[in-house]
Amino acid sequence: MSSLISEASETRMVLKKISWETFVALANEREGSVPRMTYDDGVLEMMSPKRKHENLGRLIGRMIEAYSEVKGIEILSVASVTVKRSDLRKAYEADESYYVTNIDQVLAKEELDFEVDPAPDLVVEIEITSSSIDKLELFAAMQVREVWRHDGDSVQFYRLTKGHCEPISSSAELPGLEASLVNRFLEQRLLSGETTLIRAFRNAIQ
Repeated sequence: MSSLISEASETRMVLKKISWETFVALANEREGSVPRMTYDDGVLEMMSPKRKHENLGRLIGRMIEAYSEVKGIEILSVASVTVKRSDLRKAYEADESYYVTNIDQVLAKEELDFEVDPAPDLVVEIEITSSSIDKLELFAAMQVREVWRHDGDSVQFYRLTKGHCEPISSSAELPGLEASLVNRFLEQRLLSGETTLIRAFRNAIQ
């Protein structure tokens, strides 16, 4: 059984009763990283992003990178890498993802094995249309320390706490960075180019 959800910013297709082996084969046989896939115990969701989705994800990523540079915080970007755990029968591909706290565990590795390596510490998830999979519960199960989720209107930060993703107002992975500041600059994204916006963001955090 499958269902299709389409909006100007993204298209989602959901397939049910998909085996883990079928998911892995589909993920490996793709050309590139689109559609992005999320798998949760038999449910496979494939999402094809469009301009708004991609622009929001990349702009948030640029702010993360600018903040880490200005504040001297070491990060490692792994973008939309496929994070999969056969023992949990779960997998995801974020819009942007970074190692911060656990960077020393993966810095020297060209390839990652998430059966043994930790999941990225900070994940950016753009979800303009509702996913059929509870992404926050999936991220929690896979031990993602922090999630920045944008619903098309604003970004909310979440922190892994006692096995669940709980809302927070300020990042723990990037101390001192508040969701309200990120949202203030995201609201300006249609008024200027990214160079101007990121320059203004840098000035605000220095």
